[in-house]
Amino acid sequence: MRAHQIDRPADLDVVRESYDRVADNYAHMVVTTGVGDIRTRPWLKASIDAFADAVGELGPVLDVGCGPGTVTGYLAGRGLDVSGVDLSPRMIENARRLHPQCRFSVASATDLDLEEASLGGVLGWWSLFNLPRDVLPQVLALFARALKPGGHFITGTHVGDEDAVRTEAYGGVPVRWTTHKWRPEQFVDLIEQAGLHPVAELRLPADEHTGPGLVVMAKRPA
Repeated sequence: MRAHQIDRPADLDVVRESYDRVADNYAHMVVTTGVGDIRTRPWLKASIDAFADAVGELGPVLDVGCGPGTVTGYLAGRGLDVSGVDLSPRMIENARRLHPQCRFSVASATDLDLEEASLGGVLGWWSLFNLPRDVLPQVLALFARALKPGGHFITGTHVGDEDAVRTEAYGGVPVRWTTHKWRPEQFVDLIEQAGLHPVAELRLPADEHTGPGLVVMAKRPA
């Protein structure tokens, strides 16, 4: 029996179908243009490298919302025992094709059966912003519980105050999802309320691809 039942987002199926539709275009863009590839963004790469160094050999790492597996594959190349999950079956098909050395499975962040203190690290790398504002704290609490003492969590999200409905993405593909933006202090507060201790923040200004962003790394107290 699941220890912590998380509310199912009302738009979960619509969001899944939307990401299935854009999955092939997005994976192609990652491979051909480097969009979404941390190796083309030095500060993001540095954040992931710091996370990998902090986790070390503490235990397995779970990349939640892994998309086509770009970060999962990078961390595997760094020697971490890492696996990825994503809501979209088509994203997972692309991840398995692009990174056959890694383990991937289809799952929602709201439906993970994670044992307490079982993971050395968890990522929510620009993958939690579709979670409704009342659901995200529940997911963060699940991650905190799943981390071993001293384990690390890293996440990136969009900064702002609004809930922005998106109707097309990645080459004009029709989609329907809501991007729930957070002010940095609000987002960090949620992570603290989940029981994690923030250890680093990176604030990113808007650029030609996206609006302002925030990366936070936190750890479960030893």
